[in-house]
Amino acid sequence: MLPNHNPSLTPELRGRLAKIRHLALDMDGTIYLGNNLFPFTTGFLADMRNAGIGYSFLTNNPTKSVRDYLLKLEKMGIHADEGNMYTTSLAAIDYIKETYPAARRLFMLGTPSMVSQFEKAGFEACADDPADRPDVLVVAFDTTLVYSRLCRAAWWASQGIPYVATNPDRVCPTDQETVLVDCGSLQKCIEHATGRRPDIVLGKPDPTMLSGIMHRHGLRADEIAMVGDRIYTDTAMAHNAGATGVLVLSGETTLETAQKVAEDARTNPHPEFFPPDVIVRDVRELGDLLLEAHQGK
Repeated sequence: MLPNHNPSLTPELRGRLAKIRHLALDMDGTIYLGNNLFPFTTGFLADMRNAGIGYSFLTNNPTKSVRDYLLKLEKMGIHADEGNMYTTSLAAIDYIKETYPAARRLFMLGTPSMVSQFEKAGFEACADDPADRPDVLVVAFDTTLVYSRLCRAAWWASQGIPYVATNPDRVCPTDQETVLVDCGSLQKCIEHATGRRPDIVLGKPDPTMLSGIMHRHGLRADEIAMVGDRIYTDTAMAHNAGATGVLVLSGETTLETAQKVAEDARTNPHPEFFPPDVIVRDVRELGDLLLEAHQGK
């Protein structure tokens, strides 16, 4: 257990967890960190399957296509298929097709793997050329970022092109001694240069991905838990969808930060963030609580 951290099963928490039939699992910082699978992940997933609790993998990280994510999980020893995955690239594709049905050409700040996901969906990637005017600007977490392309994205933002951002994350969690600048920070860079914000920021905390999982599996909001390591995306999405929000302390958010958010929510009628419903050390601790709650049903 962690200091000042006791996720024991109170009657209220037991009743809440006993209703959970499906887990929406964040990936980086929750089931692995960087390229390292947490040692407890495979056992946790097996226990959930054996208990009849389903799960889906959600990620705000659009750097990999669904195929590449499935290959990464397979190499880590996690077997999944496309029905288990929902990324912000897919959310952006769905949004653009619905909102701009005539759009075909996109200028994208994104990795080649992400661009391939859009091309698979029927879109074309525009070149870094002022004559190659896109229908939509897409800004994502781009680990292959080239300065001239960032400048071109800012140019198209300044020209009023429809502007979609895949996710709000400021940084991506990592086990390396560096800071991985994520999509939210790129948005701020473009905003500072041009005054333009995205027309929409998809991904967590927007509840669309969680609502899609509930629809796919025929779930009520009280039957799904969103599990992740970030208050401003993962548990915020749970709150926005009316689901249970579970914060794991294996990634970005510290216990001290979570306690500050909880204190702000108690004293501020309009808090910036809502505290998670449950705080656990990691998914293994969550799994133990779920098994205990379900055994008492």
